[in-house]
Amino acid sequence: MSKFAFGAILAATTALAPLAAAAQTEIQFWHAFTGRLAELLDEQVAGFNADQSDYKVTATPKGNYSEALNAGIAAFRAGEQPHILQVFEVGTASMMAAKGAIKPVYEVLEQSGLPFDPNAYLAAVTGYYTTPEGQMLSFPYNSSTQVLYVNRDALSGAGIDPDTDLSTWQNVDTVLGQLKEAGHACPYTTSWQSWVHLESFSAYHNVPFATQANGFGGLDTELVFNGPLQVQHIAKLGEWARDGKFIYAGRRNEAGANFRGGDCALFTESSAGYAGVKAEAQFDFQIRPLPYWDGVEGAPQNTIIGGASLWVMQGHEAEEYTAVAAFLNFLSSPEVQAQWHQNTGYLPITSAAAEVTRAAGFYEANPGTDIAVTQMTTKEPTENSKGLRLGSFDQIRAIIDEELEAVWSGDKDAQAALDTAVERGNQLLRRFEQANR
Repeated sequence: MSKFAFGAILAATTALAPLAAAAQTEIQFWHAFTGRLAELLDEQVAGFNADQSDYKVTATPKGNYSEALNAGIAAFRAGEQPHILQVFEVGTASMMAAKGAIKPVYEVLEQSGLPFDPNAYLAAVTGYYTTPEGQMLSFPYNSSTQVLYVNRDALSGAGIDPDTDLSTWQNVDTVLGQLKEAGHACPYTTSWQSWVHLESFSAYHNVPFATQANGFGGLDTELVFNGPLQVQHIAKLGEWARDGKFIYAGRRNEAGANFRGGDCALFTESSAGYAGVKAEAQFDFQIRPLPYWDGVEGAPQNTIIGGASLWVMQGHEAEEYTAVAAFLNFLSSPEVQAQWHQNTGYLPITSAAAEVTRAAGFYEANPGTDIAVTQMTTKEPTENSKGLRLGSFDQIRAIIDEELEAVWSGDKDAQAALDTAVERGNQLLRRFEQANR
Protein backbone atom coordinates (compact mmCIF):
# COMPACT_ATOMS: atom_id res chain seq x y z
CA MET A 1 0.00 0.00 0.00
CA SER A 2 1.59 3.25 -1.09
CA LYS A 3 1.64 6.37 1.01
CA PHE A 4 -0.40 8.04 -1.71
CA ALA A 5 -3.14 5.40 -1.39
CA PHE A 6 -3.23 5.77 2.38
CA GLY A 7 -3.44 9.53 1.98
CA ALA A 8 -6.27 9.30 -0.53
CA ILE A 9 -8.31 7.19 1.86
CA LEU A 10 -7.83 9.58 4.76
CA ALA A 11 -8.43 12.62 2.59
CA ALA A 12 -11.73 11.19 1.36
CA THR A 13 -13.04 10.56 4.86
CA THR A 14 -11.87 13.97 6.02
CA ALA A 15 -13.69 15.68 3.20
CA LEU A 16 -16.94 14.00 4.17
CA ALA A 17 -16.68 14.86 7.84
CA PRO A 18 -13.95 17.25 9.04
CA LEU A 19 -12.08 15.66 11.89
CA ALA A 20 -11.72 18.65 14.18
CA ALA A 21 -8.68 18.37 16.41
CA ALA A 22 -6.46 21.33 17.16
CA ALA A 23 -4.07 19.00 19.00
CA GLN A 24 -3.37 15.41 18.11
CA THR A 25 -5.86 13.01 19.70
CA GLU A 26 -4.25 9.79 20.90
CA ILE A 27 -6.01 6.44 21.17
CA GLN A 28 -4.76 3.23 22.76
CA PHE A 29 -5.13 -0.11 20.96
CA TRP A 30 -4.39 -3.28 22.99
CA HIS A 31 -3.87 -6.48 21.04
CA ALA A 32 -2.70 -10.09 21.30
CA PHE A 33 -0.53 -10.44 18.21
CA THR A 34 3.07 -11.63 18.12
CA GLY A 35 5.53 -12.43 15.36
CA ARG A 36 4.67 -11.65 11.76
CA LEU A 37 1.06 -10.68 12.55
CA ALA A 38 2.25 -8.08 15.07
CA GLU A 39 4.61 -6.67 12.44
CA LEU A 40 1.78 -6.35 9.92
CA LEU A 41 -0.48 -4.70 12.49
CA ASP A 42 2.26 -2.20 13.30
CA GLU A 43 2.57 -1.42 9.59
CA GLN A 44 -1.13 -0.60 9.41
CA VAL A 45 -0.94 1.66 12.46
CA ALA A 46 2.14 3.41 11.11
CA GLY A 47 0.40 3.98 7.78
CA PHE A 48 -2.60 5.56 9.48
CA ASN A 49 -0.46 7.75 11.73
CA ALA A 50 1.86 8.90 8.94
CA ASP A 51 -0.80 10.10 6.53
CA GLN A 52 -2.71 12.45 8.81
CA SER A 53 -1.84 14.58 11.81
CA ASP A 54 -5.11 14.75 13.77
CA TYR A 55 -4.91 11.35 15.39
CA LYS A 56 -2.29 8.95 16.71
CA VAL A 57 -2.90 5.27 17.38
CA THR A 58 -0.58 3.47 19.80
CA ALA A 59 -0.71 -0.32 19.51
CA THR A 60 0.40 -2.30 22.58
CA PRO A 61 0.71 -6.12 22.81
CA LYS A 62 -0.84 -7.63 25.94
CA GLY A 63 0.15 -11.28 25.76
CA ASN A 64 -1.97 -14.05 24.24
CA TYR A 65 -5.70 -13.77 23.60
CA SER A 66 -6.72 -14.84 27.11
CA GLU A 67 -4.18 -12.50 28.70
CA ALA A 68 -5.29 -9.56 26.55
CA LEU A 69 -8.93 -10.11 27.53
CA ASN A 70 -8.05 -10.30 31.21
CA ALA A 71 -5.87 -7.19 30.94
CA GLY A 72 -8.74 -5.28 29.35
CA ILE A 73 -11.18 -6.33 32.07
CA ALA A 74 -8.74 -5.37 34.83
CA ALA A 75 -8.02 -2.02 33.17
CA PHE A 76 -11.72 -1.19 32.90
CA ARG A 77 -12.26 -1.94 36.56
CA ALA A 78 -9.37 0.39 37.37
CA GLY A 79 -10.68 3.11 35.05
CA GLU A 80 -7.62 2.77 32.80
CA GLN A 81 -9.14 0.96 29.83
CA PRO A 82 -7.81 1.39 26.29
CA HIS A 83 -9.99 2.80 23.55
CA ILE A 84 -9.78 -0.42 21.49
CA LEU A 85 -9.36 -3.96 22.83
CA GLN A 86 -8.77 -6.99 20.62
CA VAL A 87 -10.78 -9.96 21.94
CA PHE A 88 -10.81 -13.45 20.45
CA GLU A 89 -14.12 -14.84 19.23
CA VAL A 90 -14.76 -17.03 22.26
CA GLY A 91 -14.91 -13.90 24.41
CA THR A 92 -17.81 -12.43 22.43
CA ALA A 93 -20.59 -13.46 24.82
CA SER A 94 -18.60 -12.24 27.80
CA MET A 95 -18.02 -8.85 26.16
CA MET A 96 -21.68 -8.55 25.23
CA ALA A 97 -22.61 -9.23 28.84
CA ALA A 98 -20.15 -6.64 30.16
CA LYS A 99 -22.80 -3.99 30.74
CA GLY A 100 -21.41 -0.47 30.64
CA ALA A 101 -17.97 -1.61 29.50
CA ILE A 102 -18.36 -1.43 25.72
CA LYS A 103 -19.58 1.09 23.19
CA PRO A 104 -21.07 -0.74 20.17
CA VAL A 105 -19.07 -0.18 17.01
CA TYR A 106 -22.12 0.73 14.95
CA GLU A 107 -22.79 3.61 17.37
CA VAL A 108 -19.18 4.80 17.17
CA LEU A 109 -19.25 4.79 13.37
CA GLU A 110 -22.74 6.27 12.98
CA GLN A 111 -22.06 9.09 15.45
CA SER A 112 -18.77 10.00 13.77
CA GLY A 113 -20.40 11.17 10.58
CA LEU A 114 -17.97 9.07 8.53
CA PRO A 115 -19.31 6.79 5.77
CA PHE A 116 -20.68 3.58 7.27
CA ASP A 117 -22.62 0.98 5.31
CA PRO A 118 -23.20 -2.21 7.33
CA ASN A 119 -24.21 -4.01 4.14
CA ALA A 120 -20.69 -3.55 2.76
CA TYR A 121 -19.38 -6.14 5.21
CA LEU A 122 -19.53 -9.89 4.53
CA ALA A 123 -22.41 -11.36 6.51
CA ALA A 124 -20.53 -14.62 7.08
CA VAL A 125 -17.88 -12.61 8.91
CA THR A 126 -19.90 -9.97 10.74
CA GLY A 127 -22.77 -12.26 11.77
CA TYR A 128 -20.80 -13.51 14.75
CA TYR A 129 -20.46 -9.99 16.11
CA THR A 130 -23.88 -8.50 15.41
CA THR A 131 -27.24 -8.29 17.15
CA PRO A 132 -30.28 -10.13 15.73
CA GLU A 133 -31.15 -6.78 14.11
CA GLY A 134 -27.83 -6.74 12.28
CA GLN A 135 -26.15 -4.03 14.36
CA MET A 136 -22.38 -4.48 14.56
CA LEU A 137 -21.23 -4.73 18.18
CA SER A 138 -17.51 -5.12 17.47
CA PHE A 139 -15.28 -4.67 14.46
CA PRO A 140 -14.29 -7.97 12.75
CA TYR A 141 -10.65 -7.05 12.41
CA ASN A 142 -8.98 -10.45 12.07
CA SER A 143 -11.42 -13.18 11.16
CA SER A 144 -10.19 -16.60 10.14
CA THR A 145 -11.36 -20.15 9.66
CA GLN A 146 -9.71 -23.57 9.67
CA VAL A 147 -7.86 -25.11 6.73
CA LEU A 148 -5.47 -27.97 6.09
CA TYR A 149 -1.80 -27.19 5.37
CA VAL A 150 0.11 -29.82 3.41
CA ASN A 151 3.89 -30.33 3.25
CA ARG A 152 4.07 -31.54 -0.33
CA ASP A 153 7.73 -32.46 -0.03
CA ALA A 154 6.96 -34.74 2.92
CA LEU A 155 4.30 -36.57 0.89
CA SER A 156 6.63 -36.97 -2.08
CA GLY A 157 9.39 -38.22 0.22
CA ALA A 158 7.08 -40.95 1.48
CA GLY A 159 6.18 -42.02 -2.05
CA ILE A 160 2.75 -40.37 -1.93
CA ASP A 161 1.37 -38.28 -4.79
CA PRO A 162 1.44 -34.70 -3.35
CA ASP A 163 -1.81 -34.00 -5.22
CA THR A 164 -3.60 -36.91 -3.57
CA ASP A 165 -7.17 -36.21 -2.46
CA LEU A 166 -7.26 -35.12 1.20
CA SER A 167 -10.80 -33.75 1.21
CA THR A 168 -12.14 -36.45 3.56
CA TRP A 169 -10.93 -37.80 6.88
CA GLN A 170 -11.16 -41.29 5.34
CA ASN A 171 -8.52 -40.29 2.79
CA VAL A 172 -6.43 -38.57 5.45
CA ASP A 173 -6.53 -41.81 7.46
CA THR A 174 -5.07 -43.71 4.51
CA VAL A 175 -2.32 -41.14 3.93
CA LEU A 176 -1.37 -41.07 7.62
CA GLY A 177 -0.88 -44.83 7.47
CA GLN A 178 1.38 -44.46 4.45
CA LEU A 179 3.41 -41.71 6.11
CA LYS A 180 3.83 -43.76 9.27
CA GLU A 181 4.87 -46.83 7.27
CA ALA A 182 7.46 -44.69 5.46
CA GLY A 183 8.95 -43.74 8.82
CA HIS A 184 7.64 -40.15 9.07
CA ALA A 185 7.91 -38.97 12.69
CA CYS A 186 4.98 -36.53 12.53
CA PRO A 187 2.34 -37.47 9.97
CA TYR A 188 -0.27 -35.06 11.37
CA THR A 189 -0.58 -32.33 14.00
CA THR A 190 -3.08 -29.62 14.86
CA SER A 191 -3.42 -26.23 16.49
CA TRP A 192 -6.39 -25.16 18.64
CA GLN A 193 -7.78 -28.68 19.08
CA SER A 194 -11.20 -27.65 20.45
CA TRP A 195 -11.74 -25.04 17.73
CA VAL A 196 -10.77 -27.39 14.89
CA HIS A 197 -11.95 -30.79 16.10
CA LEU A 198 -15.11 -29.99 18.04
CA GLU A 199 -16.34 -26.45 17.40
CA SER A 200 -15.82 -26.20 13.65
CA PHE A 201 -16.07 -29.97 13.20
CA SER A 202 -19.64 -29.80 14.50
CA ALA A 203 -20.54 -26.88 12.22
CA TYR A 204 -18.89 -28.48 9.17
CA HIS A 205 -21.01 -31.60 9.71
CA ASN A 206 -24.13 -29.60 10.63
CA VAL A 207 -24.57 -31.06 14.10
CA PRO A 208 -25.07 -28.91 17.22
CA PHE A 209 -22.26 -28.03 19.57
CA ALA A 210 -24.80 -26.56 22.02
CA THR A 211 -28.54 -26.02 22.23
CA GLN A 212 -30.30 -22.72 21.53
CA ALA A 213 -28.57 -22.33 18.17
CA ASN A 214 -25.16 -22.73 19.81
CA GLY A 215 -25.99 -19.98 22.29
CA PHE A 216 -27.28 -17.38 19.82
CA GLY A 217 -30.83 -18.12 21.01
CA GLY A 218 -30.34 -17.46 24.70
CA LEU A 219 -28.28 -17.84 27.84
CA ASP A 220 -30.07 -21.07 28.77
CA THR A 221 -27.96 -22.98 26.24
CA GLU A 222 -26.46 -26.39 27.08
CA LEU A 223 -23.44 -28.12 25.57
CA VAL A 224 -24.18 -31.21 23.46
CA PHE A 225 -20.88 -31.88 21.69
CA ASN A 226 -20.81 -35.42 23.11
CA GLY A 227 -23.00 -36.75 20.29
CA PRO A 228 -22.21 -39.87 18.25
CA LEU A 229 -20.43 -38.09 15.40
CA GLN A 230 -18.16 -36.02 17.65
CA VAL A 231 -17.34 -39.09 19.75
CA GLN A 232 -16.48 -41.07 16.61
CA HIS A 233 -14.15 -38.33 15.41
CA ILE A 234 -12.34 -37.87 18.73
CA ALA A 235 -12.01 -41.64 19.07
CA LYS A 236 -10.32 -41.80 15.66
CA LEU A 237 -7.91 -39.01 16.66
CA GLY A 238 -7.17 -40.94 19.86
CA GLU A 239 -6.39 -44.00 17.78
CA TRP A 240 -4.02 -41.95 15.58
CA ALA A 241 -2.34 -40.55 18.69
CA ARG A 242 -1.67 -44.04 20.05
CA ASP A 243 -0.33 -45.18 16.66
CA GLY A 244 2.02 -42.21 16.32
CA LYS A 245 0.10 -40.79 13.36
CA PHE A 246 -1.16 -37.74 15.28
CA ILE A 247 1.41 -35.83 17.31
CA TYR A 248 -0.10 -33.50 19.89
CA ALA A 249 1.98 -30.38 20.57
CA GLY A 250 -0.20 -28.13 22.72
CA ARG A 251 -3.48 -26.35 23.28
CA ARG A 252 -2.90 -23.24 21.20
CA ASN A 253 -0.58 -23.04 18.20
CA GLU A 254 2.53 -24.72 19.50
CA ALA A 255 2.27 -27.16 16.58
CA GLY A 256 2.74 -24.31 14.12
CA ALA A 257 6.49 -24.24 14.71
CA ASN A 258 6.67 -27.99 14.04
CA PHE A 259 4.93 -27.63 10.69
CA ARG A 260 6.78 -24.51 9.61
CA GLY A 261 10.05 -26.23 10.49
CA GLY A 262 9.21 -29.12 8.16
CA ASP A 263 8.73 -31.73 10.89
CA CYS A 264 5.05 -32.52 10.18
CA ALA A 265 3.37 -33.51 6.94
CA LEU A 266 -0.23 -32.40 7.57
CA PHE A 267 -1.42 -29.60 9.83
CA THR A 268 -4.87 -28.20 10.63
CA GLU A 269 -4.64 -24.53 11.54
CA SER A 270 -6.20 -21.11 11.07
CA SER A 271 -6.19 -19.63 7.59
CA ALA A 272 -4.16 -16.85 9.25
CA GLY A 273 -1.33 -19.31 9.70
CA TYR A 274 -0.54 -18.47 6.08
CA ALA A 275 1.54 -15.44 7.10
CA GLY A 276 3.91 -17.53 9.22
CA VAL A 277 4.07 -20.51 6.88
CA LYS A 278 4.80 -18.30 3.88
CA ALA A 279 7.54 -16.48 5.79
CA GLU A 280 9.27 -19.51 7.32
CA ALA A 281 8.59 -22.73 5.40
CA GLN A 282 11.59 -24.00 3.45
CA PHE A 283 9.50 -26.59 1.62
CA ASP A 284 6.75 -26.74 -0.96
CA PHE A 285 3.47 -26.26 0.91
CA GLN A 286 -0.17 -26.11 -0.08
CA ILE A 287 -3.45 -24.99 1.50
CA ARG A 288 -6.34 -27.44 1.24
CA PRO A 289 -9.95 -27.40 2.54
CA LEU A 290 -10.59 -28.77 6.01
CA PRO A 291 -11.39 -32.51 5.68
CA TYR A 292 -14.85 -33.89 6.53
CA TRP A 293 -16.23 -37.38 7.09
CA ASP A 294 -17.69 -38.65 3.85
CA GLY A 295 -21.17 -40.13 4.27
CA VAL A 296 -22.43 -37.61 6.84
CA GLU A 297 -25.60 -36.00 5.51
CA GLY A 298 -25.12 -32.32 4.73
CA ALA A 299 -21.34 -32.37 5.08
CA PRO A 300 -19.45 -30.33 4.31
CA GLN A 301 -21.62 -27.43 5.51
CA ASN A 302 -19.46 -24.44 6.42
CA THR A 303 -16.63 -23.89 8.85
CA ILE A 304 -16.96 -21.24 11.53
CA ILE A 305 -15.17 -18.04 12.29
CA GLY A 306 -12.14 -17.67 14.48
CA GLY A 307 -9.63 -14.95 15.16
CA ALA A 308 -10.75 -11.84 16.98
CA SER A 309 -12.63 -8.56 16.76
CA LEU A 310 -12.01 -5.05 18.04
CA TRP A 311 -14.20 -3.83 20.89
CA VAL A 312 -14.49 -0.13 21.67
CA MET A 313 -14.45 0.56 25.41
CA GLN A 314 -16.67 3.02 27.24
CA GLY A 315 -15.36 5.89 29.35
CA HIS A 316 -13.64 8.13 26.81
CA GLU A 317 -14.24 11.60 25.35
CA ALA A 318 -16.31 12.27 22.22
CA GLU A 319 -13.32 13.44 20.18
CA GLU A 320 -11.51 10.22 21.05
CA TYR A 321 -14.39 8.16 19.66
CA THR A 322 -14.19 10.24 16.48
CA ALA A 323 -10.54 9.21 16.27
CA VAL A 324 -11.48 5.56 16.82
CA ALA A 325 -14.07 5.81 14.04
CA ALA A 326 -11.49 7.27 11.65
CA PHE A 327 -9.13 4.39 12.37
CA LEU A 328 -11.82 1.72 11.90
CA ASN A 329 -12.97 3.44 8.73
CA PHE A 330 -9.39 3.31 7.50
CA LEU A 331 -9.11 -0.41 8.30
CA SER A 332 -12.33 -1.04 6.34
CA SER A 333 -11.15 0.63 3.14
CA PRO A 334 -10.90 -1.82 0.21
CA GLU A 335 -7.18 -1.30 -0.42
CA VAL A 336 -6.09 -1.58 3.22
CA GLN A 337 -8.41 -4.52 3.89
CA ALA A 338 -7.35 -6.36 0.73
CA GLN A 339 -3.67 -5.98 1.63
CA TRP A 340 -4.35 -7.29 5.15
CA HIS A 341 -6.23 -10.30 3.73
CA GLN A 342 -3.46 -11.07 1.23
CA ASN A 343 -0.62 -10.72 3.72
CA THR A 344 -2.17 -12.63 6.61
CA GLY A 345 -4.66 -15.20 5.36
CA TYR A 346 -7.43 -13.60 7.42
CA LEU A 347 -10.78 -13.31 5.67
CA PRO A 348 -11.58 -10.09 3.83
CA ILE A 349 -14.28 -8.37 5.88
CA THR A 350 -15.88 -6.52 2.96
CA SER A 351 -17.08 -7.55 -0.48
CA ALA A 352 -15.03 -4.73 -1.98
CA ALA A 353 -11.79 -6.05 -0.46
CA ALA A 354 -12.50 -9.53 -1.78
CA GLU A 355 -13.13 -8.11 -5.25
CA VAL A 356 -9.94 -6.03 -5.18
CA THR A 357 -8.00 -9.17 -4.29
CA ARG A 358 -9.62 -11.26 -6.99
CA ALA A 359 -9.21 -8.56 -9.64
CA ALA A 360 -5.50 -8.28 -8.81
CA GLY A 361 -5.06 -11.97 -9.63
CA PHE A 362 -3.90 -12.79 -6.10
CA TYR A 363 -5.89 -16.03 -5.80
CA GLU A 364 -4.59 -17.31 -9.14
CA ALA A 365 -1.01 -16.48 -8.19
CA ASN A 366 -1.39 -17.96 -4.69
CA PRO A 367 -3.53 -21.11 -4.99
CA GLY A 368 -5.44 -22.04 -1.87
CA THR A 369 -5.65 -18.55 -0.39
CA ASP A 370 -9.32 -18.35 -1.40
CA ILE A 371 -10.29 -21.60 0.34
CA ALA A 372 -11.13 -19.92 3.64
CA VAL A 373 -13.57 -17.55 1.94
CA THR A 374 -15.12 -20.41 -0.04
CA GLN A 375 -15.60 -22.58 3.05
CA MET A 376 -17.34 -19.75 4.88
CA THR A 377 -19.58 -18.47 2.11
CA THR A 378 -20.54 -21.32 -0.26
CA LYS A 379 -23.48 -22.47 1.88
CA GLU A 380 -25.93 -20.42 3.90
CA PRO A 381 -25.12 -21.01 7.60
CA THR A 382 -27.55 -23.08 9.65
CA GLU A 383 -28.30 -22.83 13.37
CA ASN A 384 -25.55 -25.39 13.85
CA SER A 385 -22.97 -23.59 11.72
CA LYS A 386 -23.40 -19.85 12.33
CA GLY A 387 -20.88 -19.92 15.15
CA LEU A 388 -20.83 -20.11 18.94
CA ARG A 389 -21.93 -17.53 21.47
CA LEU A 390 -21.32 -19.09 24.86
CA GLY A 391 -20.51 -17.47 28.17
CA SER A 392 -17.28 -18.35 30.00
CA PHE A 393 -16.15 -20.06 26.82
CA ASP A 394 -12.45 -19.47 27.39
CA GLN A 395 -12.76 -21.50 30.60
CA ILE A 396 -14.91 -24.11 28.83
CA ARG A 397 -12.22 -24.51 26.19
CA ALA A 398 -9.69 -25.17 28.95
CA ILE A 399 -11.93 -27.97 30.22
CA ILE A 400 -12.25 -29.42 26.71
CA ASP A 401 -8.48 -29.25 26.26
CA GLU A 402 -7.94 -31.13 29.51
CA GLU A 403 -10.39 -33.89 28.58
CA LEU A 404 -9.02 -34.23 25.03
CA GLU A 405 -5.51 -34.57 26.41
CA ALA A 406 -6.76 -37.52 28.46
CA VAL A 407 -7.91 -39.17 25.21
CA TRP A 408 -4.58 -38.54 23.42
CA SER A 409 -2.67 -40.04 26.36
CA GLY A 410 -4.96 -43.07 26.49
CA ASP A 411 -6.26 -42.30 29.99
CA LYS A 412 -9.89 -41.92 28.84
CA ASP A 413 -12.01 -43.07 25.93
CA ALA A 414 -13.68 -40.45 23.75
CA GLN A 415 -17.18 -40.90 25.12
CA ALA A 416 -16.15 -40.56 28.75
CA ALA A 417 -13.97 -37.52 28.03
CA LEU A 418 -16.64 -35.65 26.07
CA ASP A 419 -19.36 -36.55 28.58
CA THR A 420 -17.23 -35.09 31.37
CA ALA A 421 -16.37 -31.99 29.36
CA VAL A 422 -20.06 -31.36 28.66
CA GLU A 423 -21.01 -31.83 32.30
CA ARG A 424 -18.26 -29.52 33.60
CA GLY A 425 -18.88 -26.95 30.90
CA ASN A 426 -22.61 -26.82 31.55
CA GLN A 427 -21.90 -25.96 35.16
CA LEU A 428 -20.04 -22.85 33.98
CA LEU A 429 -22.86 -21.95 31.60
CA ARG A 430 -25.39 -22.07 34.44
CA ARG A 431 -23.23 -19.76 36.54
CA PHE A 432 -22.86 -17.36 33.61
CA GLU A 433 -26.63 -17.41 33.03
CA GLN A 434 -27.36 -16.65 36.68
CA ALA A 435 -24.84 -13.80 36.75
CA ASN A 436 -26.27 -12.16 33.63
CA ARG A 437 -30.03 -12.45 34.02
